[in-house]
Amino acid sequence: MTRSGDDHGTGATAGSPARTWGLVGGASLISAGLAAYEIVPASVTPLLRDSLGVGPTAAGLVVGVMFGTAVVTSLPAGAVLDRTNARTAVAVAVLALFLAGVWGWVAARRGEYWSLIASRAVGGVAFVVVWNAGIDIVSRAVPADARATAVGAFTASGPVGFALGQAAGPVVAGRLGWPAIFVVFTGIAFAGFVAFWPLSRGFGDHGGDAPSPRELGAVFCNRSVWLVGTLGFLGYALYLFVNSWGSSYLTEAVGLSLGLSGLVLSAFPGVGVVSRVSGGVLSDRVFGGRRRPVLLASFCGAGPLLVAFTSLRSPVLLVAVLLFAGFAIQLTLGLSFTYVREVVEPRVAATAVAFLTSVGLAGAFLAPIAGGALIERAGYGTAFLVASALAVCGAVLAWWAPEPAAR
Repeated sequence: MTRSGDDHGTGATAGSPARTWGLVGGASLISAGLAAYEIVPASVTPLLRDSLGVGPTAAGLVVGVMFGTAVVTSLPAGAVLDRTNARTAVAVAVLALFLAGVWGWVAARRGEYWSLIASRAVGGVAFVVVWNAGIDIVSRAVPADARATAVGAFTASGPVGFALGQAAGPVVAGRLGWPAIFVVFTGIAFAGFVAFWPLSRGFGDHGGDAPSPRELGAVFCNRSVWLVGTLGFLGYALYLFVNSWGSSYLTEAVGLSLGLSGLVLSAFPGVGVVSRVSGGVLSDRVFGGRRRPVLLASFCGAGPLLVAFTSLRSPVLLVAVLLFAGFAIQLTLGLSFTYVREVVEPRVAATAVAFLTSVGLAGAFLAPIAGGALIERAGYGTAFLVASALAVCGAVLAWWAPEPAAR
């Protein structure tokens, strides 16, 4: 276990609170714009299918290609970030995102499906660079005793962006035509970059020599990194399983209308805005910087709630369960990115974050597929019971998780 409490000082000394939290806000706005760009095609799927003449699977790939690209490119991106200036990498990524947005807009207007997919793949690379570099820079910019809070605030940009994309996508499509969705949300990311760039000066350079291949390789031999990665995999798998199949369960098994089921389910990801920040605050302030109690509470709380979900019929109770389950699961999704940086040397922290991103997104990619196969064979009750069992596995791993050295 290694000490990483003073790693924010390797690039620059922490600035004033106004500058620090302004930086966090700018980075979060970039990420929120990216998350909205990532999910927004799902909000206009009927328009996309009619315009491009594609089926459900091909339409789903317009969203899914970004997740797949991120899984593949996260580790190489992390290795590069540990050997270069992370602030400059964010600038390049935002420029690439803007170009990808214009490319996607042109391709969509011309009905060129595979060109649109290629533009989204470029956007996936931009996403993973901004995500990994953003966590690295935010972690360096704040004092150690506020690191989990700041990183939690940054990761809350994910559900904010998803909600923005889902809500505003149809509005943009109605006024500007559906291809415009690929440009509008990249503009939000660019606005965040304008705020981020001056405030982040001095926090992108790691200082000293770049880590050697041996140091980078040590990340993948670190048992604690693998443990945190497994917790991230389980957390993202549970998060995407409920997001993917919760609405179908409410419609098919409970009998709610499609519109009402979507409204009820929105409580699950929406509470992440509070949860991902709360995980950091609880760890930093209530538990004195310890990470394990929050991770343990996350999985212990999620397990029973997932079982209870399939035994309820009242919309009010279902909303309550989804709120608490969403809060519990997303405690892990925010805190784990702070935790993984603290179990490695500061010089390879971006690689550790990239590893967690890749493994976590793999869980997000696999869970909807595996969940669908299980539902088809055994029904919703069994599928949610298996999800609860995964939460129990997460609780066992969190119990054995070591605390990082004193920060």
